[in-house]
Amino acid sequence: MPINKAYIVPHPPLIIPDIGKGKERAIHKTLDAYIKIAKDIAKIKPDTIIISSPHSTMYGDYFHISPRDVAVGDFSAFGADEVRIEVKYNHDLRLDIINACKVNGIHAGMLGEKDASLDHGTLIPLYFIRKYYEDFKIIRISPSGLPQIDHYRLGTIINETIPEDINAVWIASGDLSHKLKEDGPYGISDEGLEFDSIINEIISTGEFSRILDLKPEFCYKAAECGLGSITMMLGTMEGYKAETKILSYQDTFGVGYMVAEISKGEPDITRNFGKEYIDKFRSQLEYKRSNEDEFVRLARESLEYYVAQGKEMPLPKGLDTELMDKRAGTFVSLHIDGNLRGCIGTIGPTTSSIAAEIIQNAVSAGTSDFRFNPVRPDELNKIDYSVDVLLPAERVTDISELDVKKYGIIVRSGRKSGLLLPNIDGVDSIEKQISIAKNKAGIDEDEDFTVQRFQVIRHH
Repeated sequence: MPINKAYIVPHPPLIIPDIGKGKERAIHKTLDAYIKIAKDIAKIKPDTIIISSPHSTMYGDYFHISPRDVAVGDFSAFGADEVRIEVKYNHDLRLDIINACKVNGIHAGMLGEKDASLDHGTLIPLYFIRKYYEDFKIIRISPSGLPQIDHYRLGTIINETIPEDINAVWIASGDLSHKLKEDGPYGISDEGLEFDSIINEIISTGEFSRILDLKPEFCYKAAECGLGSITMMLGTMEGYKAETKILSYQDTFGVGYMVAEISKGEPDITRNFGKEYIDKFRSQLEYKRSNEDEFVRLARESLEYYVAQGKEMPLPKGLDTELMDKRAGTFVSLHIDGNLRGCIGTIGPTTSSIAAEIIQNAVSAGTSDFRFNPVRPDELNKIDYSVDVLLPAERVTDISELDVKKYGIIVRSGRKSGLLLPNIDGVDSIEKQISIAKNKAGIDEDEDFTVQRFQVIRHH
């Protein structure tokens, strides 16, 4: 078990005395905890320190691992360019990790570095560690826009890849919510307060599985930056008992600063959280596929055909008359392990039949949703499909006629229009439904708009 000790640390630049110039005393508990961790690492004397930082090169579908042999950084962006740190990367271990990721279907590597210099999420923990210990190399990894389960799996893979003769620790650099106080940098939100409460509970209780259930929309509203970094680190504890201790937590400036340590204990097969999470969705998916109706099967086969053949699948013979004889707009949604992987649709019919509409939109959902890269062949057996067939829309004159569970909406202003399907996770009020639809359409607050409602027949 190579990574026996891991840490969570924040990265407020003002904690560096040359930057804070006395303001760091306002978060002295965080500062004291940082120093304790630095001294602890000096006693461990690790060969390698893995640092995950959300402020390094970051991509939506790829974990970036910093290349080069040596990296340098300073705090010139914060008015302290005289504070400079140089560190070596562990080249051999880095290659081993990248190769292990390829074998396990995790997309990670050294391509596309945007800035070779060390970011402040990496520099701040190094600043304190270097005061007490210097004989180490690092590996710097960025979180990504991939689901949390992929972050967790990456941590597990890295822990399994590190040779027994390498002594390593993990530093998960990341602040919690930035929305904890009215006078904070981003104000305050219920999601911000709840997010920090949940993370504190997860770390203090050791119930790491809960971090995999946090919804992306909720985390976005919390304005956090540390979740991916922390989740990767927790993955290194997969299959082991873990002793956790929160050394400090402060929200003095409206941002959550947590300093915590996690010590790995004995093997424990009851703590295979990542495997259990994946098995749960795979089991559900297997059951659903064995019971899928013609609408869902058509969507699945359409995308599988396109990924394999590079062209649209011909209309199959023998389809139900409803699919062949009727026309309607449809939406096809793709999920992997509970996370959205693509969603594209048409408000009204654009093809000769519902079947043709599904084929068209299934391919688009998998290849043309601008929020995601095209679906890869290795993802096909993980995708959970749903198909919504839209019923005719009707004009709404008062929002009391809406119901977020029952009706989807279409908002229009001139040539601009935005659609939102009914019964979407996180959309729990009419006002929120309208706001999201307007935002999708690019309709400004002061623009007049109309609303239509519609129902769907959902197949999943």
